[in-house]
Formats: sequence, C-alpha cells, structure tokens
Amino acid sequence: MVATAKSLSAESASSQPAATAHLDTFARDNLPPREQWPEMIFTRPELQYPARINCVAHFLDRWVAQGRGDAPCIVSPTVSYSYRELQALVNRIANVLVKDLGLVTGGRVLLRSANNPMMVATYLAVLKAGGVVVATMPLLRAKELVYPIRKAKISIALCDGKLREEMEKARAQTDELKHILYWGADGADSLDALIATARAEFAAVDTAADDVCLIAFTSGTTGDPKGTMHVHRDMLAVCDSFAGNILRATPEDRFISSAPLAFTFGFGGVLFPMHIGASFVVLEKVAPDDLLDAIERYKASVCFTAPTAYRAMLANYAKHDMSSLRKCVSAGETLPKGTYEAWLKATGIRIIDGIGATEMLHIFISAREDDIRPGATGKPVPGYEAKIVDDDGRDLPPGEMGRLAVRGPTGCRYLADERQRKFVQNGWNLTGDTYIMDADGYFWYQARSDDMIISAGYNIAGPDVEAALLTHDAVAECGVVGAPDEARGMIVKAYVVLRPGVAGDAALVSALQDHVKREIAPYKYPRAIVFLDQLPKTQTGKLKRFTLRQMAMAGDAVPQSAPTVEVLQPSGWPMPKGYANGMAAEGRLIVTGGVIGWDASNRLSDGFLAQVRQVLENIVAILAAGGAKPEHLMRLTWYVVDIDEYLDNLKGLGAIYRETIGAHYPAMALVQVVRLVEKAARVEIEATAVVPK
Repeated sequence: MVATAKSLSAESASSQPAATAHLDTFARDNLPPREQWPEMIFTRPELQYPARINCVAHFLDRWVAQGRGDAPCIVSPTVSYSYRELQALVNRIANVLVKDLGLVTGGRVLLRSANNPMMVATYLAVLKAGGVVVATMPLLRAKELVYPIRKAKISIALCDGKLREEMEKARAQTDELKHILYWGADGADSLDALIATARAEFAAVDTAADDVCLIAFTSGTTGDPKGTMHVHRDMLAVCDSFAGNILRATPEDRFISSAPLAFTFGFGGVLFPMHIGASFVVLEKVAPDDLLDAIERYKASVCFTAPTAYRAMLANYAKHDMSSLRKCVSAGETLPKGTYEAWLKATGIRIIDGIGATEMLHIFISAREDDIRPGATGKPVPGYEAKIVDDDGRDLPPGEMGRLAVRGPTGCRYLADERQRKFVQNGWNLTGDTYIMDADGYFWYQARSDDMIISAGYNIAGPDVEAALLTHDAVAECGVVGAPDEARGMIVKAYVVLRPGVAGDAALVSALQDHVKREIAPYKYPRAIVFLDQLPKTQTGKLKRFTLRQMAMAGDAVPQSAPTVEVLQPSGWPMPKGYANGMAAEGRLIVTGGVIGWDASNRLSDGFLAQVRQVLENIVAILAAGGAKPEHLMRLTWYVVDIDEYLDNLKGLGAIYRETIGAHYPAMALVQVVRLVEKAARVEIEATAVVPK
C-alpha cells in the first residue's frame, strides 16, 4: 500500500531540461546518471515551475519589485534588515564574489559561520550570482572541512572572522582553495571592506530551474560524507509543499529557529518566511533559555527547534511572555508523545512533527495541527508519496514494520557517489528510517535503519566517533552507539577496550572526551564512556553493534550480565521478516509447555485473534515468573488447526505480537494439526527463552 497525495505523473514540469546557466559545469557533470535518480513528482498545481528560475529573485527581489521592500526581513540582536536593505547587501556581496574573487556561474563557495545575518546574506548572494553554496557547521575542525573542499573542488570560501583558525588550517591542507574572505575582520581585504565599495545593484543570474545551487554534505554511518545536490526549483518546492500545505504561516508571522543554517532544516527557517514576505529572527546563541528570551523580545510567532529544546524550554516557559507564539515545528529527531503532551498542556500549542532528510532538503511527512496523532510523525506532505518496503523493496501492508520509502518534487542526487544506488532504489528514496504505516496512512517511527545517532537534533555517525577515539594511544578497540537520554533524546555512548597497562578511570574518560573534541566537531564527543575487557563480536570477529545497543538501552555496562545472543543468518540467505532463521544464546534456559488461550479463570477466549493475544500474554507471564523478558525468547512453535485462518489474520497477528512481545523476532515454526487437546482451542504455542545467569 502506498500513501499517495495525488496520482503519479512522469517527471516534471518540462519534457526537456532548460539550458544551464553554468559556465563551470562541475556540479552538473557529477550528478548521478539519470537512471539512478528518484522519480520526481510535480502533479500538484503549486508545484508547476517555469524552466528558468533563480530562487533569490523569488525569495528576495520580488518583494522589493512589488513595493514591499521596507517590510522587515531579518531581525537579530546586532543588526536588522528590511527586504530592501538585505537586497542591497546581497547585491554587494554578489559583486565582490564575481568581480573581486572571480566567481563564475556554477562555481562552488564554502560558507562557514554560526547563525547570523551575514551568513544569510552570503548564502543568498552565492545563489543570486549563479554559484553553488556549500554551507558548513561552525564547529567542524579543519580535517572535516578538507573533505568537502576537495570533493566539491571549492576554490572560494567566505568565513566569519571568529572561525579563522580552523579555516586557515584547512587551507594549508588543500590545493583547491584559492580565496578566503573573512567578515567581522579588520584589513583592506576583509569581506566588510570590499562590500563597502561594491555596487548595490546586481541582476540575478538567469539560472535554469534545475541548475544546482546547493551541495549539502551529510555524514553517513560509513565512509566519507555524502554531498547532496539540490537545484533552484527544490528551494521553492519545499516552501510550496510543507510550508504551504502544513505550516500555513502568514506574512505577519515572525519565524525563529535554533537549527544551524548549515543544516537544510535550519535554512528552511530562512526560506519559508521569505517565500511569503514574512520576517525571521537569527540567533548565534540558541540554548533553550536564549530561545525563550528571543521569542519574548522579538515577538516571534513560529518556532522551529528539536524535541530536546521543547522539553528544556518547559522549565522556564511560564517566566516569559510567550503570547506571540502560535505555531511550533519539531524535526531532527523523533518527537516523543510525552514531550508533545507536556508542551500542549503548558502552552495550548500542538507541535507539528515532521521527518526530513538532507537528501530530500526538508520535511516530507508531517501533519497539520488538527490532524496530528500524538506519537505518529504524520502522513506524506501534499506533493509527496511514501510507503513501507522490505529489504528487497517489496511493498509491505499497513501494520508491518519496514524501511521508509518516499518520492516527491525533491529527491536524492549525490555528488559522484556510488552510494546513490543504495539511497535510491526503483525510483524511491530510502531514507534509512524504520517505520510502520497504520491503516489510516499515518507513519509511526520505530528506529534508524543504520548506525546514525540523533542527539539533540544533531546527526552523529557512530563510526566517525570510533575513528576519532582510535587515534588515542590508550584505545585498543571501541564501539559507539546511541544511549537513551531524557534531556537529549539520545547521547553518544562509547564502549572502549584499553591497551594493556592502561587504567580506565575518570581522568581517562575526560581525556578521551577532550581528544574527540579536538579531532572532530565537539558536539560529536561521547558523553558516556564505558571501559570493557572485550567487545561483543560475532564468530567471524565482527562487532555486534546490536548487543552494544541492547546494553546501552538497558543502562548495562557489563556485557557478561546480559545473555550473549546472536541471530544466525547464513551468508547469501535473504533476511526474513517477522522471525529469525536461527538463534544462538548463552544463559539459563526456560521452556514453556504448550500454552493455549485460557485466561486466569480458565475461560477460553472467543475467536482466533483473541486466543492468540491471550496465549502471548500467558507466555509473557510464564517468562516473568522465571525472571525473563520477551526479548529473551529464542524460539516460538505455533500449532494451529487451520492454516488458512492463520494466514488470513496475519495483519492482526502482527499488531498483537508487537503489542505483547515487542519488536523481537526469534526463530519460529508453524505446524498445522488436526485438532488440539482442548477442542475449542484454535492455537497453541510453545516458547523457549534464554535469560542471564
């Protein structure tokens, strides 16, 4: 089943792409082959675009042309701009880029800054001049900057003067970077000085709608970061889909966000208000209390931030005048039902949840306030389609857990990267998230399908942190996973095996954390470190990340205190859904007898599904009597009197199983029998479990 917004059409608004405006065709030349692209959908009327668009002409210039140039645009603690004032600044920067730095259309420009008005202005100036933005996080270290510089062949960088040190270190490590200008810096060659003498007129380059304008690098769980390419049309499409159909803000609204502008989610806090001629607040300090202060001071009405920030803001919400706030959007990590309900109780505002991806540019599943189901992410944003598929790409029915697949007016196009084949399959974008779609078309988040750790809205690849830890002389081996945390949703937790003779103590924990902060972006450092004698591994020597995740979820630092469990999956066999081919475990054995659907009064439930529910609840009770939990199950053998009755009720069976047992699927066997000893019984199950000693 596919949740569709409208009937699918073939790609796009025009049958032939318009001629590129790029003289430097590097970005277009390194797009994936067309057969590897996702299928793009432009069936809705608001998603029909002309063949030639410069998105900055739409977001900025048209408001001045329409006589609204004096309307407020950017608001910040240091400087504010009307649309006319911002246009003049953007034009001056564009002239500097072209005339002083030699930018040609299609050239890539690296931007490096915290959230401030100049970051917005430089971003828009590059796009207006027909360049390609590569925005980077201010916390990245030099070694993390070098890769995108080399991969995207970047020759120009504009950088906040406060971040000069790491920028210069990166320059020393690459031959590609020819020009760096700093703002907020002294000197005749600073960006500020050149802006002061530049002309305030600059005509937007007549770019094609599908000319690349952004390369957003995103960390994967393995390998180098991936450069996701987006075109001018994409920048409008996310506004006309999510912002226009779900958010529904007005020109009178004032936006505020804590997300970094280098994130595509964060830059939505610029595009969405400029799309409708509204204003937005830009803050460098975006701690929860800073956000509360700014909402009160600037009378912000639309807030974008992560669930962790909403939770944290509740502590001091009542101390501020928040009467201006009327809409709240959450993304970056799953929104817990408890956070949604606590915020609603305190504020009367329903948080609009959503899932997006750098590859998709912004949110593609969400729900309007009146359509929200707490705990669910929502339905496909109008203009997008979504479905759940298995590991082989086959559609799964409602109620079945699987991989999220999505397509719409935006989609993944990696910069010269073989991983395009993994993210896009059969015309669909596979986001790396595990979901369940219910019978009403709502999507319910289950987990990440990979090793990404989402902490306080930041995407952190566990292998990145492992690589940084392994450069410390004390570390022999390590494994990094996410661990639950009330304040941040998840934290980075490292399990470390030390070299012989090294003592694991609090001082070493601190030293390793500081080491990681120096090696990679500080926000990636492990907030918890546990020292082990050995890491859990498979018989072939591979790290058993699943076991580490179980330990982290249980708050258990000692692997010997949990059963050693391994799913047996012969090489080349397809991965089954809903059961395991085999299991191996160490611990204390518990075996049940044949369990039927008697309740505590020895009454047999009516109907097949009711009996299944009672049987599974009985098994859970037997396990509990032996000190076991459902996740300790190793095998279930089902005896049914009617195999067709079983197959006809698979959907209901799956829902009941997840409610009683959870997302744990041991080895299973299904046997049809002539009858059971209890004549009215429709099903009998035997269970085997292994629990810790």
